[in-house]
Amino acid sequence: MAPLKVLMVAEKPSIALSIATVLSGGKLYTRKASTEVHEFDGMFLGSHAYIKVTSVVGHVFRLDFPPAYQDWNASNPLDLFQAPVHKAESNPKVHICRHLNQEARGCGHLVLWLDCDREGENICFEVIECTGFQVNDARRKVHRARFSSVTEKDILKAMGNLVEPNRNEALAVDARQEIDLKVGVAFTRFQTTYFQGKYGNLDSRFISWNDCADASGSYD
Repeated sequence: MAPLKVLMVAEKPSIALSIATVLSGGKLYTRKASTEVHEFDGMFLGSHAYIKVTSVVGHVFRLDFPPAYQDWNASNPLDLFQAPVHKAESNPKVHICRHLNQEARGCGHLVLWLDCDREGENICFEVIECTGFQVNDARRKVHRARFSSVTEKDILKAMGNLVEPNRNEALAVDARQEIDLKVGVAFTRFQTTYFQGKYGNLDSRFISWNDCADASGSYD
């Protein structure tokens, strides 16, 4: 019987290396790609498996407005609150989405080792989208690792208690990102246009507005 093929994805390269080192007992092969890929033979859910561990570098996607709303002279700041938004790759030069899609080919299991907060949960679903996996697909299964550190004890404990990713937490981040984008851009355009030419000592072409939301979505 052929071994299982498993792709594991961490939030950054250093965490991917720590996970791979623990699960392989230090016996792994590393190759270069958009982010490093660590390969080894191991055990997964009680069966022999060929395992690959790689990573993203934070969020794979960012929200933006379509081109029709990019021109300040063509749209009123108020229009931005009703404008559609779309996701674009955060760092297209690195090609993380394409990298994940390529590494996922032929794999029957995806294990998500993203940070255990709302932002991490949101990145989980970005990774799922890039790899072509589907939650609750019986043929290609998605697993979420819950861990508090990358010590050997916590990594092995997480492997023994895999769960499903939380879509509601991910959607909460989507909503917060859309609010941040629309409010931030609208107020920046309004302020910049309002104060333009009124003060000669302004040292910036833009007067940016930012809410005080932290990564968890809380507001100060």
